[in-house]
Formats: sequence, structure tokens, C-alpha cells
Amino acid sequence: MSSSPKVRRTDKLMSALRIDELLATGYSGHLGTIGSDGSPYVCPLLYVWMNGQIWLHNTRAQGHLQDNIRHEPRACFEIDVPGKVFPYGRFQCDTSIECQSIVVFGHIDIVEDRTLKAAFFDALMLKYFSDDTSRPKGFYPRLDDVTVYALNVDQMTGKETLLPARAAQWPVSDYTKSPNAVPPVERR
Repeated sequence: MSSSPKVRRTDKLMSALRIDELLATGYSGHLGTIGSDGSPYVCPLLYVWMNGQIWLHNTRAQGHLQDNIRHEPRACFEIDVPGKVFPYGRFQCDTSIECQSIVVFGHIDIVEDRTLKAAFFDALMLKYFSDDTSRPKGFYPRLDDVTVYALNVDQMTGKETLLPARAAQWPVSDYTKSPNAVPPVERR
């Protein structure tokens, strides 16, 4: 996909296996679409990583998201998992965050097949609420009231910043990005 940028920090790239694991376990993501007026729109959604696609759903009612997808099926999806904020050097700006993120560029299909829609909801319930034995499984009486989307992956990148070992953290180690900087003297 030509609009996707090259990865600058290749040292932070995730392996394909790690990307697959994070997509399978991530809680929610953000779907970015483009409207007919060229305006971007981002919507947070629960999702399922299934059959090499990102599956999502929303209301069947016509709205901003569905209008955008019908106008332009190209989309971008992002998930992230934040971790601890940690210092790596002697100045306040020498601070980072442990995190993992995945950005997916692709195109969206609207799933009309009821069997596929039900399979999506089976996977969604298994991922988010698998321990409920009091309700009938696989019964979705409002299946026609929702729109299910499958995002087909054209390009996918995962990056991560891991929390350094204690010996590599400030103040044991100093990885400041500005080693020659001198802080101002405090006046009283």
C-alpha cells in the first residue's frame, strides 16, 4: 500500500509470531477511515483476529463509520498495550514507556453471510466473555441488526519497547540523549 510509511525504528520491530499473539489477545483497537469529504475518522472497537483478518462490528444503522467504509474501503487499524513509564537518563525528558503496538493497513469488506457473522460473534464471545454458562451459546437473535466487517490485511507492522532490566535503568545506567547538557542552577 503506497500510503503506508517506511518503519524508521527497525530495532523495535516485532516478530510475526509476536504480532499474531498480540492481535489474538489485544483488548480493543482503533479503526481509521476516510469520509467522502476527505476527513479522517477514528473509532474504538472490540475486535477478533480470525482467519488472518481483523473482524469488527457495529450497528446496522447508517452512521459515520459505515458511510466512510462504503465510500472508501481502505482503512487503518491500530492496537496498543501500554506498560510502565520508566526513566533512562538524568533529565526529565529522558523518560520512555514500555509498550507494544500494531498498525494494520488494509481494506474492509462488509460481511453479509449470516453463518460468517455468527462465527464472528462466537469468536467475540469466546474472547471477551467465555465463562457464561447461563445463556445459550451461538444464539444471536439480533444478527440482522449489526454490521460485521472483515479488514483484509495489506500491510502490518508491530513495534515494541520493552522495559529494560533493572541494571539498565536509571540511576544504575544513564542513557541520556543529551549527555553534554547542563541543567540550570536553581536560584533561591
